[in-house]
Amino acid sequence: MTPFDATEFRRVLGHYPTGVTVVTGVENGSPVGLAIGSFGSVSLDPPLVMFCPGKSSNSWPVIEASGSFCVNVLADDQAALSSLFAGRDPDKFAGVAWSTRATGSPVIDGCLAWIDCTIETVHEGGDHWIVLGRVADLGVSRPETGPLIFFKGGYGAVAPSAD
Repeated sequence: MTPFDATEFRRVLGHYPTGVTVVTGVENGSPVGLAIGSFGSVSLDPPLVMFCPGKSSNSWPVIEASGSFCVNVLADDQAALSSLFAGRDPDKFAGVAWSTRATGSPVIDGCLAWIDCTIETVHEGGDHWIVLGRVADLGVSRPETGPLIFFKGGYGAVAPSAD
């Protein structure tokens, strides 16, 4: 037994800032997506990224079945979009403009950057899945904008230091 509970675990790890992404896919031509904070690069050769959706997610099984996904890195002015995709609304894309690239997964208009991937492998990780994706295409949409950050239970922004 650990000397702490889930609330303490979440509180302490909340002191580590994370970027905010929306992972998207398609089901029968309709877009689906979910907000994800646990995202990172894994390998340059081959180009691999990872993210960790919760096992209780309704969107992840649909994205997994499609075989591909796009990670949309949110810009610092997109907190409302993150909140929308963190919810369980069945029509999260209502009023959200998007296009597609290599895999056909949605790239959300106005995101900071996007990474379009095919699913390489999925591993079990406690109450989450660990998804590895092989990058098929990627780009930066708004290089002048900073990323949306989640820190200590709230959204924030970060600016690069001047060199």
